[in-house]
Amino acid sequence: MPELPEVEVLTRHLGPALRGKTIRDVRVHRAKSTRPTSARSLRAKLVGAKFISVTRRAKYLLFKLKPPRQEPFTLLGHLGMTGRMFVQSTDAPLPKHAAVTFGLGRHNFVFEDTRYFGRLTLDLSPLESLGPEPLGDAFDGAILHAALCRSAQAIKPKLLDQKTLAGVGNIYASESLWRAGISPRKAARRLTRVQCASLAASIRAILTEAIACGSTVPLDFAGAEKRDRLFYYGSLAGPQGFEERLRVYNRADEPCDHCATAIRQITQAGRSTYYCPQCQRG
Repeated sequence: MPELPEVEVLTRHLGPALRGKTIRDVRVHRAKSTRPTSARSLRAKLVGAKFISVTRRAKYLLFKLKPPRQEPFTLLGHLGMTGRMFVQSTDAPLPKHAAVTFGLGRHNFVFEDTRYFGRLTLDLSPLESLGPEPLGDAFDGAILHAALCRSAQAIKPKLLDQKTLAGVGNIYASESLWRAGISPRKAARRLTRVQCASLAASIRAILTEAIACGSTVPLDFAGAEKRDRLFYYGSLAGPQGFEERLRVYNRADEPCDHCATAIRQITQAGRSTYYCPQCQRG
């Protein structure tokens, strides 16, 4: 599933590609993908509107649009597990799993979603309960400690709670805990203020590095060698992205980069956790 860095990279790519473009047509190929907004309501609201900006909140894309002689509004996008969004020529055939497309003149904006868990909707309610942005100016160790100090839940699954911290997912929770030297099994409320400060700094550093690398998940479902003008996570200069070097995630039984102890894999709250039992004691 795309996490914060993947969504941030996509946001930075789509902003310049869409800014100033006017939506001339809206086609909903899969009604589920716009729920709870109906296809009719989406068309009525979007046709004639112009893209002003594309930003991110947690793992959501926020498309700000301005209709003629009306106030701007926000369209909410979420990639789900397999979604991707890109701009392609109207001459190019639509992908098999296109869920929603916007006609922009000589180009189409395409929301493709193989498993249809993603959304492109006018419903902004998912934003209401989100915690602080880990890359925001307001986030630090004190904020993190206040969010954790009453929770008996293990710190790793607690970090995945979007009410605690917005946008951090399974990959980067494991990576951040390793970097901070904190056991994923440690109860959240047992983290000291010093540990929270270290963890907050590690989360910031890990996410920033992942964004700089272009993220860990290149959405190249068709084949890395095909230049089809679609956007793939990674370098904007070519179709193949750069894969960040993960230190613990998905490296079970491989040696830790710090101490050479074998990385362990456990399951917490139904998700895989990877950690070094030597570097992350307690």
